[in-house]
Amino acid sequence: MTEITRRRGRKHRLQQVATPEENPPVWPGVEGGRLKPLSEAEVVRIQESAFVLLETLGLSQATPSMIDMVVEAGGSLTADQRLLFPRALVQWAIDGAARGFALCGQRRENDLNISGARVHMSTGGAAPGVFDLDTHDYRDSTLQDLYDAARIVDQMDNIHHFSRSVVARDIEDNAAMDLNTAYACLMGTSKHVSISITEPLNVQAIADLCYRIAGGEAAFRARPFLTVMVCHVVPPMRFAEEACDVLELAIRAGFPVQLISAGQAGATSAATIAGSLVQAVAETLAGLVFARLVDPEVRAIFAPKPLVADLRTGSMSGGGGEQAILMAGAAQMGRHWDLPTSSIAGITDAKRLDAQYGAEKSLAVTMAAHAGSNIVTQAAGMMSSLLGVSHAAYVSDNDLLGNILRTIRGVEATPENIAADVIAEVCRGEGHYLGETHTFDRMKSDYFYPEVGDRRSPRDWQDSGAQRVGDVARERAREILASHFPSHIPDDLDLGLREEFDIRLTRAQIGRG
Repeated sequence: MTEITRRRGRKHRLQQVATPEENPPVWPGVEGGRLKPLSEAEVVRIQESAFVLLETLGLSQATPSMIDMVVEAGGSLTADQRLLFPRALVQWAIDGAARGFALCGQRRENDLNISGARVHMSTGGAAPGVFDLDTHDYRDSTLQDLYDAARIVDQMDNIHHFSRSVVARDIEDNAAMDLNTAYACLMGTSKHVSISITEPLNVQAIADLCYRIAGGEAAFRARPFLTVMVCHVVPPMRFAEEACDVLELAIRAGFPVQLISAGQAGATSAATIAGSLVQAVAETLAGLVFARLVDPEVRAIFAPKPLVADLRTGSMSGGGGEQAILMAGAAQMGRHWDLPTSSIAGITDAKRLDAQYGAEKSLAVTMAAHAGSNIVTQAAGMMSSLLGVSHAAYVSDNDLLGNILRTIRGVEATPENIAADVIAEVCRGEGHYLGETHTFDRMKSDYFYPEVGDRRSPRDWQDSGAQRVGDVARERAREILASHFPSHIPDDLDLGLREEFDIRLTRAQIGRG
C-alpha cells in the first residue's frame, strides 16, 4: 500500500465515523457584532440626528391613547398635530428596554436567547406568491403553502425562527386570514413564530388561540411562542393609526412585539444611505417609546428595516450593496444601545435559484449577521424583491446560512486551537494530520458540511446525474412535505381548536386525516 493510498484510507474512515451532531460547528445564537460599518463618530451623529428629529419634528397621525401617554410622560403635541418626543423620554425607553429575554418555542429546545450580539436566522416577507415545486412557475400563495413552508423550516437546523413568509391569498376575510395564518405557522413548526395582524379587532382571537395552545393565558404570558410584527409607521415620520392600535392590544395581550420601520430610500425616506438610516432609527425609537409606555416590561424588538429603491424605475431593489450596508448599519445602531434587534436581509431580486440569488443573499445576510443583528429576517426562501418564496430555497438556504454562521464564529485563535504541539508532533512524525485524533475531534466541531451543496469531483457529479443544487433542493423539499407532519400540537388539542375557531386547513392537509 502506498503512502497516498494509506492517507486516503484514513480520510475515508474519518468521514465514515464523524458525527457532527455531538458537537456542532454552528448553533443558534453564534455571537456576531464584529462588523462595524459606522465609525464611532458616525454612530453618535446618527443617534443625535434621530433624537433631534423626534424632539423637533416628531410624527404625525398619533392615536389618541398614544398622545395621552406621551404627553403625560413629557412629550407635546404641536398645532399641526405632530407628536414630539423629548430626548429624555426616548433615552428612558432605550435605557429600560427589556434585554436578554428568550423568544420561546413551543418546545424548549427551540428557545432563542435574544441577548448581546447573538445571531439567529429567520424567514419572513408576506410574499403574495410562490414558485411552484412542480411547475417551477410563479403562482398566488395559499394557506397550504404557508403551512408547508413552516414544515420545511421545522426541519432546517440553520433557520432558527419562522416569520410568516407568504400571504394566504385563498382567504379573503382579514379576520379569518389572520387567525389561520397563526394556526398554520404554529401547527407547522415548534420554533418561535412571528406574524402580523391586519386589524385591531383580530388581536384577541389570535391571543385566545395562543392561550389555548399554551394551556392557559398565564402559561402563554410566561412563555410566549408568537411575536406580533407591527409596521407602526407609514414613512416618512407618520404613525400608522390602525397598526398602532394593533401594537397596543398585542402588548396588553402578552405578545412580544417587533417594531418595524420600512421606508424606501428615495421614495419614502431620504435617498442617501445615512438619511434613510436616521429616519428608520427615529421612527423605530418612537415605537419603542409607545410600547414601553403601554407596558414598561414589554419584550420589544428594535427593527429598523429601511429598504432601497432602484431610482431608475422606483421599484424596490433588495439585492444591492446599498441594502446590505443599510442593514449592517441598522444592526450596529441596535448594538450601540444593546437593544434586541432585527434586520431585513436576503431579499434578493433574483427570480430563480441562480448565481444572482446566491450572490445577493450571501452579501446582505452576511453583513447583517456579522454586524450582530439578533434576528435576520428574509434570510431564507425569499426572492423576487419580496414578491415570491421558494420552498426549495429553504433547503438550499439552510446550507448557505450554515456557512455564514460558521464565518461569524470566526477563527478562535486560542492556544488550544492554534495547536502548536500537534503541529510539532506531526512534523516530527508522519508529516500529515489525517490520522491524528486532533483532526478527528475537530472534524466534528470545527467544520460545517452542506446537505445539498455538492463537493464531489466533476466526474462523480456527472456520473450521478449532474443535478443542479436547485434540483437537489426541490427533491429534498418534496421528501419533507411528503413525510414530515409535526406532532407538537397533539390531536385532542387540535380537535378542540377546531371546535372553537374557524380553522381552514383540513385534518387531511395537516397529515391527520
